[in-house]
Amino acid sequence: MKVVVSIGGSVLVPELGTDRVAEHAAVVEDLVADGCRVGTVVGGGGVAREYIGAARGLGANEIELDQLGIDVTRLNARLLIAALGEDAVTAPAEDYDEAGEALRRGDVSVMGGVAPAQTTDAVGAALAEYIDADLLVYATSVPGVYSADPKEDDDATKYDDLRADELVDVIAGLEMNAGASAPVDLLAAKIIERSGMRTIVLDGTDPDRIAKAVRYGEHDGTDVIPEGAGEEPTYWAQDDDE
Repeated sequence: MKVVVSIGGSVLVPELGTDRVAEHAAVVEDLVADGCRVGTVVGGGGVAREYIGAARGLGANEIELDQLGIDVTRLNARLLIAALGEDAVTAPAEDYDEAGEALRRGDVSVMGGVAPAQTTDAVGAALAEYIDADLLVYATSVPGVYSADPKEDDDATKYDDLRADELVDVIAGLEMNAGASAPVDLLAAKIIERSGMRTIVLDGTDPDRIAKAVRYGEHDGTDVIPEGAGEEPTYWAQDDDE
């Protein structure tokens, strides 16, 4: 089974330290031991926002700010690589060919950002499409996809499952509301729709949730179900008895 796990920077590194990074690395290593080929993508999180805010105040333009954010995602990716040790590549992959080659060798591929104007949400979806993954998991700081920003709207409804075209519509609506926070960005949603990639959006602050979602399809997040696929993910998730 091939799986891509996209880990938000605020999930992996809520503050600079080792515990959360080591816990996520342990989950990735366990999945590899189970026979999975795992590609990971790491976001920038709060540290990236702080650097970008400082650089904007110094007069940096938007492309320069994007490049600074990419640098921070790759620093976070290096933390994950350090925790993975010999199971991973020695440096973050800078393009999809490099990431795919690492997976073909049997290594854990680790990526940060790739290009300006593209988030790591989109990188995760593009990597999953590139390697024809069985599953894409977004480990975010929220429990799934909502009709509105749950931090701002107490009446926001969480979706247990969505078709890919419905995900695009929901994310587009969120992104049109200034200041609203979406767990996956619009470009990522469109890539997921194009590729027909089975996707799970979940709260990854507890890394064990990622392992359960990959192994058994068990989670409290949102399933994005490809057109024509059944609701139960029996074609990739293992049964408890196996």
